Amino acid sequence: MSTSSGLSVPARGTLADLLPETFLVDAALVVGAACFVGLLAQLQIHLSWTPVPITGQTLGVLLAGSALGWKRGSIAMAFYLAAGMIGMPWYAGHASGWSVATGATGGYLFGFIIAAAVCGLIAEQGNDRRILSTMGSMIVGNAIIYACGVTWLAHTLGVGLSKAVSLGLTPFLLGDVIKVVLAALILPGTWRLVGKLRTKQ
Repeated sequence: MSTSSGLSVPARGTLADLLPETFLVDAALVVGAACFVGLLAQLQIHLSWTPVPITGQTLGVLLAGSALGWKRGSIAMAFYLAAGMIGMPWYAGHASGWSVATGATGGYLFGFIIAAAVCGLIAEQGNDRRILSTMGSMIVGNAIIYACGVTWLAHTLGVGLSKAVSLGLTPFLLGDVIKVVLAALILPGTWRLVGKLRTKQ
């Protein structure tokens, strides 16, 4: 079966579904995705007026969820969260520990799990094959992350929701637009490459 674009790729499923379905492959994908997010977490810019830094984490989360599917994607982000809690220094700024996971930015970390699952579900329906539908998925994923992150930020700082939005959402919108565009190019572009490789076989 091929997609409506004529590529020799499945109409449904994720990029990870193209690989052999074994425990070792799944484990490697989960750990690899967590490491990918941990690596992007170190690309950060600190802002003086908010405890939330600008990082590349969200791009990694949304790509991982879409590429792995809801189950492997959410497990990967749960592993990222749990390993960071017990000492793996791969939160932003090489941070780790329970205090970080439950601190001001903890809501974003928990939101990663939900966002990866939702983006994975959307991708499993074949909606990561085209730029516009991929952008829609990335926007939904970002909205989930911010809903969790901003709500928890308001709670931990003891501020109102509008203040939490100004601290934990508005400073990052421009960067997120860039990330959404990047993801919308990377995922469909990868599927096109897969299709070209398969047609040559």
